[in-house]
Amino acid sequence: MITGSKGPTKIQSAAQLSFWKDGQDVPDVMTAIMEYPETEEHPKFLLTLRVNFASGAGEKTLIRFIGDAGVITLGSREVNVQFDLLPEAPGIGDWDAITTYPAAMQQAIMNEYNRKYSKDEQKAPEKKTVLFSAPAGEDKHFNHFTHFFNSVRNGTPVFEDATFGFRAAAPCLFCNESYYNNKIMYWDPIQMMRK
Repeated sequence: MITGSKGPTKIQSAAQLSFWKDGQDVPDVMTAIMEYPETEEHPKFLLTLRVNFASGAGEKTLIRFIGDAGVITLGSREVNVQFDLLPEAPGIGDWDAITTYPAAMQQAIMNEYNRKYSKDEQKAPEKKTVLFSAPAGEDKHFNHFTHFFNSVRNGTPVFEDATFGFRAAAPCLFCNESYYNNKIMYWDPIQMMRK
């Protein structure tokens, strides 16, 4: 819904039964990777899902968008926009091979780098984190059910119709199939069919 995507085209997962060893054959820990192609609505991207039903930390649901300008984290009651902007100049030193060169060569490279890029171009721009919180007393589950029942009673349009639900559920079910069959699953999100 946030990206306008119809769904992934490639789905793969790994899982295991870690804690609930009571006769069930459904894994309680799973990681999945879904590949979304470039469309008119968005560039191509990867979605990584992690589920841990064995965690003692309780329900900690979040969605995190990681991009080239920072991270947007959607929690259960807030949206956090944290900026991590890159400088105009490419990075150099501390992590690359430059420290393996002879001292004179290192100095020559740094001199050329400093000649080419100003101190301002070498600094990453800073931008404050933005936090949006739900109003006190807001209950997303109550609002969701109220909207649903109003749509049943008086025909109020719903966004999450049967097509929306199928497009959301099918890739998640393919995560299970990928695990059980130990293979990559291919999906056509437009035709809503297995490839």
